[in-house]
Amino acid sequence: MADTVMTEKRELPVHMRRTEFDPVPELAELRDGPGIARIRTAVGSEAWLVTRYADVREVLGDQQRFGQARFSQRRRPPGLEDLTDEEIAQARAGNLLAQDPPDHTRLRRFLTPQFTVRRMKRLEPRIREIVDEHLDAMDEKGPPADLVEAFALPVPSLVICELLGVPYADRTEFQQRSNRMLDLSVPPKDRMRLARESRGYMKKLVAKAQAEPGEDILGMLVREHGDDLTTDELIGIASLLLIAGHETTANMLGLGTLALLKHPDQLALVRDDPEAVEPAVEELLRWLSIVHSGMPRVTTTEVEIAGQKIAPGELVVLALPAANRDPALLPDPERLDVTRGEMGHMAFGHGIHHCLGAPLARMEMRIAFPALLQRFPTLRLADSEPGFRSFNVIYGLTSLEVAW
Repeated sequence: MADTVMTEKRELPVHMRRTEFDPVPELAELRDGPGIARIRTAVGSEAWLVTRYADVREVLGDQQRFGQARFSQRRRPPGLEDLTDEEIAQARAGNLLAQDPPDHTRLRRFLTPQFTVRRMKRLEPRIREIVDEHLDAMDEKGPPADLVEAFALPVPSLVICELLGVPYADRTEFQQRSNRMLDLSVPPKDRMRLARESRGYMKKLVAKAQAEPGEDILGMLVREHGDDLTTDELIGIASLLLIAGHETTANMLGLGTLALLKHPDQLALVRDDPEAVEPAVEELLRWLSIVHSGMPRVTTTEVEIAGQKIAPGELVVLALPAANRDPALLPDPERLDVTRGEMGHMAFGHGIHHCLGAPLARMEMRIAFPALLQRFPTLRLADSEPGFRSFNVIYGLTSLEVAW
């Protein structure tokens, strides 16, 4: 029988606890011991936590036995019991993370051509311009600078705004809203209010695109698939891409820079050797694992994981930081080594829900890290301590004061 690791409702579950870059030792002990435990999630639901690389990969790759968790009259998130069925249906529409086949297959088919490696390569000159513009602004203003505010957050935000056709002037509003929506310390009813506000904002953008479709992704979806997608689905797709498109890359840029500053020999490789950049990005993705768990799954039948039988209808949460630092994946997994390169990590997930925007995120990081380090070769931490966002669905930094 698995060990039990229960937590209080307002306490971080074990897979979300970090000490700077590192998951807490208890998570590794769980992975290297029973491999699975009963936990209480950060929103108060009970779930099974899966920690080993092979088991996490199995769950992510098996949509038949581990479907996307769906709210129902029987299962509402604690604090959101009064959600109507209509609101739940609207929240799910277009959200690929909440879909199983065949709905997921249909939606992803419409979007996949927009995120191919070839299509992303066309964006490379514009991404370099955006990076250089923000580095110029940092240089002109002079040190010290908050790297999160001046570089890590605005670069991917502007990229995704241009890609989606979202006015960049609205960035402060949607960034603040998405940050609080993903902050699990914010009361559920407040996060739901923010989600409704976000939906209202995206509804206006979708209506504008339907009236006059542009050359962006939203305009393309309206022109090419307007008869196949409902308005609710367009709103859901746009909302997911906007939030995921800036939150994940922004936190990788901020936290990744801090990691390199703490490992100066590896920073030098990324700064000085173009061949080192690509493997460094993959290693940072693995080692940092900024997405704690992704979307929870629900068992569709009785299953067995790590020797534990689990009944149908149970929530399953995946500990991505534990899986990506599993000794079964690679030797000495706790050590950051930017020369390793691609090692099968699951920072972007696995299976049919593997991150659609992975080619874009990789390109942004491959451009941004060396550009930053080459522009400011003496980059260093300033006097202020970095601020970590502990309760957030996506781990990262609230601030990172640097000088040069």
